[in-house]
Order: sequence, then structure tokens, then C-alpha cells
Amino acid sequence: QVQLVESGGGLVQPGGSLRLSCAASGRIFSINDMGWFRQAPGKLRELVASISSGGRTNYVDSVKGRFTISRDNAKNTVYLQMSSLKPEDTAVYYCVAEIVSDGTTGRWGGQGTQVTVSS
Repeated sequence: QVQLVESGGGLVQPGGSLRLSCAASGRIFSINDMGWFRQAPGKLRELVASISSGGRTNYVDSVKGRFTISRDNAKNTVYLQMSSLKPEDTAVYYCVAEIVSDGTTGRWGGQGTQVTVSS
């Protein structure tokens, strides 16, 4: 069994920063791509950022230059450093990972963490 647990969400003022973390645990052989989605009320879920096992990153245009995704392979953890936050960044943020476990490869997701940007 594999589990992903996010942390680090909360309330922050516009222009502020937050760092999200997502740790994978369980019977993990290896982890391929990891990423962060977000979903705001009334909007579709969107992929915010992703990072390959080799460290190649991709970002949605709206967060380029403000968010940084990174990972610690030794800790099976992915991070999302968010800076210059805007009210439109308010959403539930979910981490996802493609994990090889017990001989199979599957996509796993966390339960989500709320990020609210408001004065």
C-alpha cells in the first residue's frame, strides 16, 4: 500500500509565500514523475507543476517565476515553494506521483491541502 500526505497549506496574505510538502510512504520501489494539481471552487483541476525523476520541471504559465517544484528522492518527498502569491492561487492543492510498487506502476494522489490567499 502507498500513501501520499501533503502538508504546509494555510492562509497567507497576497504577496506572501508558502511551502507545500508531500511525502510518499509504503511499499515503494521507485517514483517516476511527481507533481502538484490544484482545484479552485467552480474551476477545473489544473496541473500546476511537475518534476521528473531526473529533475526536469514543468509549470503552468500562471505560476512561472513564482512557484518552484523540487523533490528529495531519498525522502520520497516533493515540495512546492510558492512565492508572490495572488488571490487567484487560492485552491486545494493535491500532490500526485507515479509510483512503482509491488511490481506495478500506478498513479497515487494525496488528500489535498487548502491554500487561501487573502488579506
